[in-house]
Amino acid sequence: MAENRQDADHPTGSHRSTVRSLLRLWPYARAVRGRLVVSVTAASLAMLSTLAVPVVLGRIVDGPLARHDLDALWPPVGLLLLLGLVEAALFYTRRVVLSRPLGRLEAAMRADLYAKLQRLPVSFHDRWGSGQLLSRATTDMNAMRLFLAFPLVFLIVNSVTFLAGTVLMFAQDWRLALIVLAPAVPLLVLTRRFESGYSVTARLAQDQNGDLATVVEESVLGIRILKAFGRHRTMAEHFRAQSHRLRRTELRKAHQLANLWAVIVGLPEIALGCALAVGAYLVAHDELSAGTLVAFLSTALALRWPVESLGWLLAYANEAATATDRFFEVMDEPEPEDQGTTGAPGTPDGLRTAPDGIRLTGVRFRYPDAPDGTPDLLAGVDLHIRSGETMALVGATGSGKTTLTALLPRLYEATGGRITLDGRDIAGLPREELRRLVAVAFEEPTLFSATVRENVLMGAPGADDRQLLAALATAQAGFVEKLPAGVETEVGEQGLSLSGGQRQRLALARAVVGDPPFLVLDDPLSALDVHTEALVERALREVLGTTTALVVAHRPSTVLLADRVAVLADGRIEAVGTHQELLRDCPHYRELMSGEAALVPEGSPSR
Repeated sequence: MAENRQDADHPTGSHRSTVRSLLRLWPYARAVRGRLVVSVTAASLAMLSTLAVPVVLGRIVDGPLARHDLDALWPPVGLLLLLGLVEAALFYTRRVVLSRPLGRLEAAMRADLYAKLQRLPVSFHDRWGSGQLLSRATTDMNAMRLFLAFPLVFLIVNSVTFLAGTVLMFAQDWRLALIVLAPAVPLLVLTRRFESGYSVTARLAQDQNGDLATVVEESVLGIRILKAFGRHRTMAEHFRAQSHRLRRTELRKAHQLANLWAVIVGLPEIALGCALAVGAYLVAHDELSAGTLVAFLSTALALRWPVESLGWLLAYANEAATATDRFFEVMDEPEPEDQGTTGAPGTPDGLRTAPDGIRLTGVRFRYPDAPDGTPDLLAGVDLHIRSGETMALVGATGSGKTTLTALLPRLYEATGGRITLDGRDIAGLPREELRRLVAVAFEEPTLFSATVRENVLMGAPGADDRQLLAALATAQAGFVEKLPAGVETEVGEQGLSLSGGQRQRLALARAVVGDPPFLVLDDPLSALDVHTEALVERALREVLGTTTALVVAHRPSTVLLADRVAVLADGRIEAVGTHQELLRDCPHYRELMSGEAALVPEGSPSR
């Protein structure tokens, strides 16, 4: 299971500021600031109309009711009805005015996150669990959108309402107002303590939700392995354990929120009861009118929602803040820099040197998570693949062959040395241009939930039908014609509706469809039967004759596609020559080709 190494990089301690985190949403929220103002204004007017009701009630009690004048009762009753209709209309306006633009805002943020994930290097994706990224693109986005739609608006509106209600209560009777507002200080202290603890618990729950999503995704993608080895019960136990951890965290959140609500609801109720007792005493001694007491109590009751909602608003604000933190943890990840040059170092842009093929000089590489003290996986690779030449790369399991091929399209950045294509340093090439020049086919073919055409043309989006069919023919992918809709057939998630050999042939077609000047193939025929392998090799020779290619090979049949062979051992190129020369002069190569090669010692930094 993937570990969430990002948690160590982004601790969720009490030093995080909820306000500072939420302010990072402003660049996105700026686009809907006008709608937010309208929404806040409408909600504020609706709440203020609610505060007008107690004033009207007080006038009714001290006026028509005290005088027993029923005819004078109807105008204020009509005013109460009008206030109710105005409040309903304003709340409707508040909701409608934000719904659509916030949906667009969420879509824009999700698009930015997706684009960022595409730009981040492979090393980033090696460190992060896929479920963690998935939860950031779904549940976290929803939390941020809902915060802007409801809690943010009501944090402002309730503050305005509370201040207006406080002024109104002091205007009605300052003595009762002081009693009702007495719990304010302990509530402020309590909410501050609640916020610091709840934010940590909320972040933990969101991270655990991401871990759970990773387990589900791995179980779905690996369902065949789980069933084949009878491990579905083991995975179910693992899922249950993750679910229980998340459940315990959610219960802790509920416990923290319940404690806050108990105090937020309890203290004001006690204060209101005291105010009622004192108010009744004042009315009995003719120091306060009954209408004023009714108006005061109605005002205090109208303020219950702004006070009682404080717990919910703080909880949601903290969850939105942790969601924002998780979103920007990805957005803040540094992207590999593109120098943007198109010429070779030391030459003016656009000036091309003579074709020189692929040249690796002193190339070194180690994975960022390699244990301290272990040697570099690649410890100074020197290799020259001449222009138009096919070079086979062989080595023991774990010697770094696949890693070396990943350096050419800069899926990983070399930690030392230099790689050039026709004399141009790939470190100075924009990645978009580099990946137009270098096509790759990996040992584990990856297909997407798309048609055969779309999967193959990922290798060359501008290719026409002739090139598509030629690439399929080179990969001996004649099975496509027998699919229900031919090249328009959906292959399903990960291409699991196809056999391993069929997926590998489509991946090979994707690599060769654009007639790339440089081709990198990582054991491209490993999943093919002997007959199909021979057919693919025959067609592939024509393609290799028009390109400069590096082919990772494990079998003699694949090696024979190459003009020369390079042997990788101990992080360096041990020998280079033709197949026959190496069989004669290189004992290590003879071992590899005879199938007696030893595995890399346990604990070495191999990939």
